Amino acid sequence: MENAVSEDILAVLPDLTRITRYCEAGEISSFLRNVNAVLDEDRQRVLTWSRQYSDLLAKVDNAVTSQELRQLHDRFNSVEIERFLVTLSVKALHHSCTHYRDVIATKALMLVAAEMESAGRPLPDIPFALISMGSDGREEQTLITDQDYLIVYGDGGGEACDYYFLDFSALLVDRLEEAGFKKCTGDIMPTNPTWRGSLSQWRKRLLSIVRYEFEDYAKNMMDLIVLSDARYVAGDRKLAESLVTMIRDMERDYFQVLWGMAKAATEMKLALGFMKRFWTENSGEHRGSFNLKLLAWAPLVMNVRILSINQGIPATSTIERITLLEKEGSFSATVSRDLQDAYSILTKHRILLQIKVIQGLRDDAYYLNPYELPADEREHIRHAIIKIEELQKTIHMNFSIV
Repeated sequence: MENAVSEDILAVLPDLTRITRYCEAGEISSFLRNVNAVLDEDRQRVLTWSRQYSDLLAKVDNAVTSQELRQLHDRFNSVEIERFLVTLSVKALHHSCTHYRDVIATKALMLVAAEMESAGRPLPDIPFALISMGSDGREEQTLITDQDYLIVYGDGGGEACDYYFLDFSALLVDRLEEAGFKKCTGDIMPTNPTWRGSLSQWRKRLLSIVRYEFEDYAKNMMDLIVLSDARYVAGDRKLAESLVTMIRDMERDYFQVLWGMAKAATEMKLALGFMKRFWTENSGEHRGSFNLKLLAWAPLVMNVRILSINQGIPATSTIERITLLEKEGSFSATVSRDLQDAYSILTKHRILLQIKVIQGLRDDAYYLNPYELPADEREHIRHAIIKIEELQKTIHMNFSIV
């Protein structure tokens, strides 16, 4: 983490082999001293952040209540805000936020198990695992988060095990909320029976979805999209990986399901209007703005996901998926670079919007007014959305969508 931040800081410095562009020959010594002083200051910042991070991780390990976890969660977020405003490193923020929330969620799981046991209900002698989805599953956590988790447990426990994990899930969701993980407005939490079950129950449920045995087609599609980013967090890793592999295999084996996901992805609207100019709201409180998440960032994530599933790529991170799609030949180096740049700039502005919400400077973290940005930054965002549109067209053609 420290190296990643240091590289981001060094990247903005001038090429020292060409410093005479910035000073006279006689001023080189002074110039280098100033550069070294700035580097020392930045190194101290990085060291301070790293020490704070390590101290907070140790305190999570010693926490005994969800309220303590909430205080630590808030302090982690404060460190990441400070770090991001200096470095603007999307990669570093993703890594840190995902890591410390995994640690907090794992600790919450342990506290719930202890709480259940103290009430006379110890964990059954059966493996179980907590799996994340959404941005957490993609290891793309940012400063504002909610719960996107499922629980899977081993077979053979019968109804007693089902009832145990029903109550376990209810307690876990409450404790995670107390720790600062908002409840999911879409109810993607293990308190919902859709997101909880034994491995055999999950197999039956998944087969019903991919075979269109459920009536609600839209819900089936959304559930599969969410499951596409499933990632192990805590508990029995082998059991979790069995479920994740099952999900990936079924999505690839039932092409009509993947085709439906591709159709939905290529039909997602973008913030592009006439002559590739920005499309923005023309009235109301968001006049002159567009929903950055729905009309730019989400279509990019969704379309990259579709290609990754189709090509059998196991990664969940959007950037990693793009990199691997380039390696196996789906993307040229230029397309790969453009899409990675698009992800970075769109996510950067999502995070900046979140920081303004946290600081009380605005009410929502979704709407961006491109005309409030410098011209070059505005053009970068427009270029990013154009590249997403080109990706949609590629998938539309590859999947023969009419």
